[in-house]
Amino acid sequence: MRYEKLPSALYTRNRQALAERLESKGLALIFSNDIYPTSADGTLPFKQATDIFYLCGVDQEETILLLFPQAHSEMDREILFTIETSEELAIWHGAKLTKEEARQQTGIKNVQWLDAFDSTLHRLMAEAEVLYLNDNPHTRASTPVETREMRENTRIRSAYPNHRVARTAPDLYSLRAIKQEQEIIQMQRACDITKAGLDRVLSFVKPGVTEFEIEAEFMHEFLRRGSRGFAYTPIIGSGPNACVLHYIENDKECKAGDVILMDVGAEYGNYAADMTRCIPVSGRFTDRQRAVYNSVYSVMQDAMKLLRPGVSLHDYHREVGELMTRQLIDLKLIDKHDVEKQSAASPAYKKYFMHGTSHFIGLDVHDVGHWHKDIEAGNVFTCEPGIYIPEEGLGIRLENDILITNEGFVDLMAHIPLEAEAIEEGMNN
Repeated sequence: MRYEKLPSALYTRNRQALAERLESKGLALIFSNDIYPTSADGTLPFKQATDIFYLCGVDQEETILLLFPQAHSEMDREILFTIETSEELAIWHGAKLTKEEARQQTGIKNVQWLDAFDSTLHRLMAEAEVLYLNDNPHTRASTPVETREMRENTRIRSAYPNHRVARTAPDLYSLRAIKQEQEIIQMQRACDITKAGLDRVLSFVKPGVTEFEIEAEFMHEFLRRGSRGFAYTPIIGSGPNACVLHYIENDKECKAGDVILMDVGAEYGNYAADMTRCIPVSGRFTDRQRAVYNSVYSVMQDAMKLLRPGVSLHDYHREVGELMTRQLIDLKLIDKHDVEKQSAASPAYKKYFMHGTSHFIGLDVHDVGHWHKDIEAGNVFTCEPGIYIPEEGLGIRLENDILITNEGFVDLMAHIPLEAEAIEEGMNN
């Protein structure tokens, strides 16, 4: 494994926290992801389901976690099922975890091969009263392809129709939203790798380079530092492309006088970084570009100060909207008349800043968490205001990853160049 593993004590703690939330005689099942096919004999790279990774740290397909905290036998309270290595599998694809390796990695004493799952579950379902199944209620989720979790949930519901079914997702959302110290260390590593990528790119960019060449520079630096690559599909948008929020083609030439918006982040050990920086192709911002840049920077600095325990996320986004409104008036993009006639559903600032300012981040880039709950210490959010002016071919977004503490916040990307002057200095040294 190219990344440094976290201690098994973290996963033991995470399982215990979930177990304490299950009803009496509740049995929970959590499944790994599949390896998804492309065409012919091709497959996509394996990406572990983040819930099972959070609970046991196994980064391997065909894995099932069974939790039954009140099982009569202590050995039945935590069981990990995983694929058995065969001689042929080891030759063609590499050996999978042995039972002892799985025990050491997860802290789970009872490790069984996958072919024992159905018989073991059948035995324990006679004792269980509530069946906990996991799902993906993320508000931005789109799952047209059936996941292993969906497939197994359907099969098990059919096999045990008389058991009451409950959901683990709401509890996992609460638990995963509060990051533990070891998780913060892993996220900081992802941020540090992301910084190294930006440092490399700042000295590389000049008129005539392509967006995909910039993408390649980031990837080179990420891979050589132990990352498996981007935590999400990178956005490298120069000139007008910066005004397309989810621009991922990254196939245009970067022209003198334009600004490049780069929304990129490295993953490390399955944890994500999420950074956005905007840099001038020619190495210097024009006066107008600098004015817009500094407006976004100002909103970002004030928005970060609002991210503190006890604050409602709804109130936070409303206050950021007010900050942005003042900046857009100063830039003469909107005026006081626009503000006076705006509606609550469609505030004037949304014409130039149409997305949210923050989202949870962790094992998933758009990580899980409850938006109706107040901000808590241990949450990690992005802070990413932006101004997009299609008529000027200019889009500016700035983004850092922010850890909430009891005292306020810690900027995990405070060491990454951010101010306009720092960006120019990095490009011209």
